Amino acid sequence: MSSYLGKNLHISIFGQSHAPAIGVTMDGLPPGERVDLEALEAFLQRRAPGRDLTATTRKEGDNPQILCGLLDGVTCGAPLTAVIANTNTRSQDYAQLRDVPRPGHADYTASLRYGGFQDVRGGGHFSGRLTAPLCIAGGICLQILERRGIQIAAHIRSIFTTEDRPFHPMGEDADTLRRLKETPFPVLDSAKGEEMRLRILEAKNLQDSVGGVVECIVMHPPAGVGDPMFGGMEGRLACALFGIPAVKGVEFGAGFGAARLWGSQNNDPYTMEHGTVTLKSNHAGGILGGITNGMPLIFRAAFKPTPSIGLEQDSVSLSRRTAEKLTVHGRHDPCIVPRAVPVVEAAAAVVLLDAILDCGM
Repeated sequence: MSSYLGKNLHISIFGQSHAPAIGVTMDGLPPGERVDLEALEAFLQRRAPGRDLTATTRKEGDNPQILCGLLDGVTCGAPLTAVIANTNTRSQDYAQLRDVPRPGHADYTASLRYGGFQDVRGGGHFSGRLTAPLCIAGGICLQILERRGIQIAAHIRSIFTTEDRPFHPMGEDADTLRRLKETPFPVLDSAKGEEMRLRILEAKNLQDSVGGVVECIVMHPPAGVGDPMFGGMEGRLACALFGIPAVKGVEFGAGFGAARLWGSQNNDPYTMEHGTVTLKSNHAGGILGGITNGMPLIFRAAFKPTPSIGLEQDSVSLSRRTAEKLTVHGRHDPCIVPRAVPVVEAAAAVVLLDAILDCGM
C-alpha cells in the first residue's frame, strides 16, 4: 500500500492536507524506549510552516497528540498512533483544481487514478503536509538511534545554482551536526546560506520558485546492516525518500560522479585501525552490496522547484476539453528545501531503525 512503509517497523501515514487531522501509526517499535515529547515537538518545529520569510505563510502548530502506544512516556509494545490537527486551511483556494489541474502537481494523475474522487484541497494525500506525520515517526526513531550512538543530520547542499560545502566523506564532528539542527537555515557555510536565502526571496518576488538538494549523513552506523539486491540499504532509503513529495533524484556517496572516475579512484581501500577493519575513503557512501560497511552513510536528495507559483500557466479544462490559463492561489513555499531537511533525516531514521531490527540489534 502506498502510505505504508517498513518490514519490521511498520509506518502507516494517514490524512489529507485539509482534513481535520493527519497522523501516523507505528507498529513494531521496540518496547521500553522512552520518547521525549519535548524533543519530538522541537524536531517537528524544524519542518513546520510559517516560521520564515522563505516559507509559506500557512501557520500550523504541528503539536502531536499521542493517542496510544506509550505508557508513562515509554513504548509499551502496542502500536503507537499520533495525530496533528489541521487548523489553518483555506479550502476555497482549490475549488477549480478538480477541473483545471495545476502544472507540476499530481492533480491530473490523481484524477486518472481515482476517477475524480480525490481530495484536491491543498493536494490532499499528495501534499507535503503529510511529511509532518513522517517527522513524528522519524523523530521517535532518531531518539532510539541516538541512544545506540547513531547520529543523523542533514543540510541544504544547494539552492538553485548556489552550493554549500559537502559533508566530508569520512564524517563530521558532533558539534557540527548539532549546530545544523539548531539553526533555522541549516548550512555548513553561513555565507553560502545567505546567498541561498536571497535566491529564494528573489524567486518569491518574481512569483516563481526554486529547487535544490538536501544532503544527509548518518554517523556511526553499525556495519553489516542491509541485504543484497531489492532489500539493499540504497533501495530501502530511496523508497522512503521518493515518498517525500517533490523528490526527483537520489544518489549515494560519490553518486553520479562515480561514473567519471577510474575504478582505481572510486574503490575504497581497506585498512586496519586499532584491530578493526575500516576504509581509507568513502566513495561508496557507507554501503556496499546493499549492506552497511561501518563508514558514514552519505546520500543526497534532489527537490524540484515548488510547482505552485503565482505566474499564469497553461493548463486545460478536463470537463470542457479546452485550453485554459491558470493562476494558482493559496499560500505556498517559494522553495521547499529548507523545510525538507528534517524530513530527509526522518526518512533516514525510520529506514535505518527498521533495517537494524532485521539484525536483532
